[in-house]
Amino acid sequence: MRRLALTLGGAALALTSAWALAQNSPESLLPPGFEKTKPASKSTPKADGPAPTATSSPVVQPIPGGSAASSPARVPTLPSGARIPSLRELEAMSPDDLDELLGLKPKFDMPAAARRSMKQVGLLSAAEGGLPAGSLERQSQDLVKAAIDGNKGVLVSRWGHILLRRALASRLDAPEGMDPADFAAARAALLVRMGEGEAARAIVQDVDAANFTPSLTQAAMDAYASTADVTGICPVIAVQGGVRKDADWRVLRSICASFQGDGSAGMAQLTQLERGGAWPRIDMLLAKKYAGAAGKSRQAVKIEWDGVDGMTPWRYALTIGVGLEPPASLMKNAGPRYAMVAATAPMLPLVSRAAAADQAASAGILSSAAMVDLYGQIYQQDDITGDWADRADGLRSAYTGDTPADRMAAIRALWDGGDAQVRYSRQVLTAYAAARMPVDASFDRDAGDLIASMLAAGLDRNALRWLPRAEKGSLAWGQLVLVAPGKGEAIDSGALNDFYDNDASSGHRKSRFLLAGLAGLGRVDQSVSRDFAAKVGIDPGRQTRWTTLIDQAAAVDNQALVAFLAGVGMQGDGWDKMTSISLFHIVSALNRVGLSAEARMIAAEAVARG
Repeated sequence: MRRLALTLGGAALALTSAWALAQNSPESLLPPGFEKTKPASKSTPKADGPAPTATSSPVVQPIPGGSAASSPARVPTLPSGARIPSLRELEAMSPDDLDELLGLKPKFDMPAAARRSMKQVGLLSAAEGGLPAGSLERQSQDLVKAAIDGNKGVLVSRWGHILLRRALASRLDAPEGMDPADFAAARAALLVRMGEGEAARAIVQDVDAANFTPSLTQAAMDAYASTADVTGICPVIAVQGGVRKDADWRVLRSICASFQGDGSAGMAQLTQLERGGAWPRIDMLLAKKYAGAAGKSRQAVKIEWDGVDGMTPWRYALTIGVGLEPPASLMKNAGPRYAMVAATAPMLPLVSRAAAADQAASAGILSSAAMVDLYGQIYQQDDITGDWADRADGLRSAYTGDTPADRMAAIRALWDGGDAQVRYSRQVLTAYAAARMPVDASFDRDAGDLIASMLAAGLDRNALRWLPRAEKGSLAWGQLVLVAPGKGEAIDSGALNDFYDNDASSGHRKSRFLLAGLAGLGRVDQSVSRDFAAKVGIDPGRQTRWTTLIDQAAAVDNQALVAFLAGVGMQGDGWDKMTSISLFHIVSALNRVGLSAEARMIAAEAVARG
């Protein structure tokens, strides 16, 4: 069984700190600094810090009860002017706090030779399938930022999601005038909104912590929360120190202290934060339970969900991080973002991951191979019974059934029993099984769904085997004329009208998408396109600010900018949110800049799911 493994590399720092303990040896009676004789010197070297301020205090120790005693007591301070904390405050401080207080924190977390360049931050080089590095270098930073920040992360198209993820993860130069760290932050933040926590985490890990800006620090926190990698933020906290004072930062800093070997101080800080109401009680209990796993503390922490009425990213991350799952009633209305996290969370039970995969696969987060691998693990677990075990058995039958009819029956059973989103996710699951089905008249009625299943995984060559059997005007034919490489023969009006007659979608949406895809790929004559557009109620000449921008980006052959703008145009939680005009401009722009494979897949997916 094929397995898909995605390994995202990242740098982690080992952080240690210790106090020097008193030894059972003779103690000097001299004050600190007087153990050795000061060498004679003609000139006093310049101190690194600010010069001490002159005072009028007498050199001779004042007599107790003298005039000095009548003056107000001075607050003890360090040479830097900082107030000396009390003993209780010192005990609650983390090693990082103490280093910062004493001025021992280094400015950089690694030697100069090991620091990474801020040029071309990302994961995929052009040689590895990424987009050209200089695509955005001379583009307006305002336009690029608007295209990224203005995307809410929910796309109607699985293939559109895959394309946008690839563009965001590419090794790119920052636009002119834009800080590279802020550019990385914007991309990572959008990846988090898309449910791509692993990719977002890899982006922020490609930047040295010393180069973090406030926006990249926040993006890093969001990325680590979305992957339930609570201690992943610790290297950033170690370098950034007290740059932030918000509750999230202080709680995470205390957790990191526990994992740096100072469990007692970490737990003391968490207790103090709990008393101060930094986080809600449930979150503080989860934080203490998580931190307790690192130290020698045997403090029992009981998690009770009574009275909890919502979910937050860090609450969810800490919950699954300590090996628990939130109550189903709490997750019912939590939103799809948590399903995207759960689908790839290795600490969750397989059944929970499979349930989340029914959303993640249709969105584009999970590949077909990853879905098969997940179901394969379920099949191997004897203690998993019920519907999920039956589905795993059904997937096996889809591959190993005695006859093609048996295999087709198993595939149909997997498709049925859910809404449109679940059905499409199961088509992603069965893509390779569908590719093994013979091209035979007995399966003509299933051809459209079999083709949609194959195309969900990019198996266009396998799908095109059905072209000789696909009747003009059928759903199978509509997908295949879009996905076929090359321009091919122009589509005539008769075939389009036949498709329209067979189209039962709301408002003939599939027919409109078919025309938009064909026109965007240049596979239909203008006269035919104009007549059919009038029939389905499309105004091909309608322009918006967005259509002008994506057309201009295509005119200068800018793949990355076209991909970002295409992502803006594909926002929505269903294909009913997509207009045929937007689809036309997306397909046309992608095709013109050399992303024709993505253009064809998006167009075919629109017809299949419209």
